[in-house]
Amino acid sequence: MGFVTEIREKAKVAGKTIVLPEGVEPRMIKATPKILEEGLADVILLGDETKLQKLAEDEGVDISGAKIINPETSEKLDEFSKAYYELRKHKGISEEEATEQMKAPLYFGAMLVKKGVAHGMVAGALNTTADVLRPVIRIIGTADDVSVVSGSFLMIVPDCEYGSNGKMLFADSGVFPEGDSEELAELAISSAETFEALTGEEPIVAMLSFSTKGSAEHPLVEKMRKAAEICKEKAPNLQVDGEMQADAALVPEIGVKKAPDSNVAGKANVLIFPDLNGGNIAYKLVQRLAKADAFGPLIQGTSLPANDLSRGCSVDDIVTVTAITAVQAAFKEE
Repeated sequence: MGFVTEIREKAKVAGKTIVLPEGVEPRMIKATPKILEEGLADVILLGDETKLQKLAEDEGVDISGAKIINPETSEKLDEFSKAYYELRKHKGISEEEATEQMKAPLYFGAMLVKKGVAHGMVAGALNTTADVLRPVIRIIGTADDVSVVSGSFLMIVPDCEYGSNGKMLFADSGVFPEGDSEELAELAISSAETFEALTGEEPIVAMLSFSTKGSAEHPLVEKMRKAAEICKEKAPNLQVDGEMQADAALVPEIGVKKAPDSNVAGKANVLIFPDLNGGNIAYKLVQRLAKADAFGPLIQGTSLPANDLSRGCSVDDIVTVTAITAVQAAFKEE
């Protein structure tokens, strides 16, 4: 069974509600009946109902199974505006500004998740990652003991014996440019949770560098070494080690040679890169050269699930990321 099939099967069992704020996007309209027909989630679409129904007719699809909410006329607008004002008044926002902001679908969608009306949110077909993340951070907020929102890619590499039979998580590969050791430790813990939620397998985390266990000395090496130490303190039950070169992290015979005392070397399935440069370059190289499937960026570190899409995403991408979000929501509840 392939990863996408596995995720969709898990989503069917999860029984979650996912909000799609970009209801005016034709791909969202086309994805909605697919999500509903497969039973992956209940769907809330945001937008003017008349316009969305017309768009569905033009696309030849039936969205009658979805709940449609127009943020501008919703009975929840006043309640949500007051809640947003309380969250942001320390930043100098006025009540009128809070109401105007809450009329924006991305903000209204994030508040639906915050208030428990929806279990997660999927957006990004129309909006940039920054635009999607802004309301997520302001309204949904970060998880306990986490200060950074990050992004990972789940890589499925065909005919690959490394990681978990070709399944690996790369982070950060899409969101967080650069962090200190403390922030990288948080990123590693969030990434481990993402990997476990989506694969059901135990995460084994390597903090990557150009050095393995002291083979070189440099501030960049020390940053990853210290991040591994902090990670072990914060999550004592998590298998994590570093600093480590990529081959030592993945290849058993090299791991044994370079880091014989490590419980991670040669077995890692979660790879933490020193910065976004390295993570983004690596995932794109693996995607193209190894013909890997890359799912992401999966947003991590938030208290409740919200995921970003590429603006070039397909209808099928929206369906799969909705299923992933539903599975993440179920995992967080557990």
